[in-house]
Amino acid sequence: MSTAASGATGLSGRYAKALFDLAEQEGVVDAVVADLRQIQSMLDESEDLVRLIRSPAISREDQGRAIAAVLERAKASTMTLRFVGVAARNRRLFALPQIIGAFLRIVAERRGEVSAEVVSASKMTAAQTKALDEALKKAVGGKVAIETKVDPSLLGGLVVRLGSRMVDSSLRTKLTQLKLAMKGAG
Repeated sequence: MSTAASGATGLSGRYAKALFDLAEQEGVVDAVVADLRQIQSMLDESEDLVRLIRSPAISREDQGRAIAAVLERAKASTMTLRFVGVAARNRRLFALPQIIGAFLRIVAERRGEVSAEVVSASKMTAAQTKALDEALKKAVGGKVAIETKVDPSLLGGLVVRLGSRMVDSSLRTKLTQLKLAMKGAG
C-alpha cells in the first residue's frame, strides 16, 4: 500500500509509513498506537513539550535526550523510543504531531476503520469518548478510529471531522453565528 493511498503524504507520511512497516514487521503495532496516542496527549497538555520539539534553538542532541527521558518515564515501547530518537537525530521532531496523525490514519485504514478527528474545548472523559465512539459507529455503520485533540478556544462543544464531513457544534461557532445574525437584524 502506498502512502498516497493511505492519505499519508510528504515528510510525515514517509515517517509514519516507515514506522508502521517496522511495527507491523515486529508485531508491535498496538503498542506503538498506544505510545503515539500518549505522546499526542502529552503534547496537547504541555506547552513546554511542544516548545521542546519545535525549537530550532535547542540542539538535536539535547532534544533527543529530553524527549527520550520523557518517553522512558512514560514507559514507551522500545520501537517508539528508537523511532523518536531517529526523528530527533534527523531534526524532525517538529513534525511529530503530523507523523502521529498519519500513522493513526494508516493503522485505521489497514484495520478497515473510518478515521474521525474530534476537537473539544477540554480533555474528554473516558465515558464521553465511549459515548462518542458508539454514536459514530452507529452513524457510519462500522468501526471508527477516534483521534482526539483539545482546543480551548472552542469554549465548549465539539468539532468532528469524519472523512470529508465536518460537524461543528462548538460554542465558538454558535456565538459567531449569533453575532452575524444579530448584525443582519439591526
